[in-house]
Amino acid sequence: MTTIFQYAPYGDNGIVVEAGKEISVEAHNKIKGLLNVIEENKELIEGIEEAIPTYTTLLVFYDPLITSYKELLNNIMKLEEEMTATDMAQLETVYIPVLYGDDMGPDLEKVAKLNNMSVDEVISIHTSGEYLIYMLGFTPGFPYLGGMSEKIATPRLEVPREKITAGSVGIAGNQTGIYPIDSPGGWQLIGRTPLKLFDPLRKPAVLLKAGQYIKFEAIDEKEYYRIKEAIEENNYSLKITNKRGSE
Repeated sequence: MTTIFQYAPYGDNGIVVEAGKEISVEAHNKIKGLLNVIEENKELIEGIEEAIPTYTTLLVFYDPLITSYKELLNNIMKLEEEMTATDMAQLETVYIPVLYGDDMGPDLEKVAKLNNMSVDEVISIHTSGEYLIYMLGFTPGFPYLGGMSEKIATPRLEVPREKITAGSVGIAGNQTGIYPIDSPGGWQLIGRTPLKLFDPLRKPAVLLKAGQYIKFEAIDEKEYYRIKEAIEENNYSLKITNKRGSE
C-alpha cells in the first residue's frame, strides 16, 4: 500500500502519523485531511479515544483493551486511501474583530517603532493576511498561527507580564496569536478581541479549530463593547466564510 505518511507507535496506546519533517501548509493539509476522515468514521472504528493534530503530525490515542496497534494502523491506512482533495482543503476563515492600541494594545507603538513604520501601517499589515491555525495548545484554545508578515516581526518582551487579559492579541518573533484566558506571557500586545476563544460553559468550549484560517479586522471602541455585550447576552454570530466566498 502506497502511503504519504510515516507511522510509528506512541507508548502502549498511541500512533504517531507524520506528514513531513518541516512545517508547511502542505504537510498540515495532509494531517488535517486524515483527521477529517478519522472524525467522519470514528464511530465505525472501535477503540479511538482522541486524535490530536500538531504542525506536521497527528497523534491518535486508542484503548488497547478494545483494539491493537496493528489493527488500528490497518484501519487508519485504509482511511488514508479515502482522503480526497476536499478533505485536505482549508476552506473556513474565521473573522476576529480587534481593537488595536492604547490600553488594549500597549505595545503597538513599540512594534511600530522597532519596524520603522507607523501604527496604522502595523495594523494594516496585521489585518491584511489570513493566518492558518496549525494547532491549538499552550493554554486551552491558544491558536498557533502561520502566515504573519516578517515586516512586523518583533522580539518577545525581555520580562514577561505576570497577567495578560484574555482576548489579547500579540506578536512574538514572526508569529502572532491570541490569549484565550488570563495568563502570564511575553508577547508584545497590539490589541484585544472581545471574542471568547475559550469558555468552559459553552459547547464547544474552544472557539477555533486547527485547519481553519483567521483574519483580523480592526474595530473601534464602540464596536468592541457592542460585540462584548452581544456575546454576554448570547446574541452574537461569529462571522465565518469559506474559500468559495459563502458564509
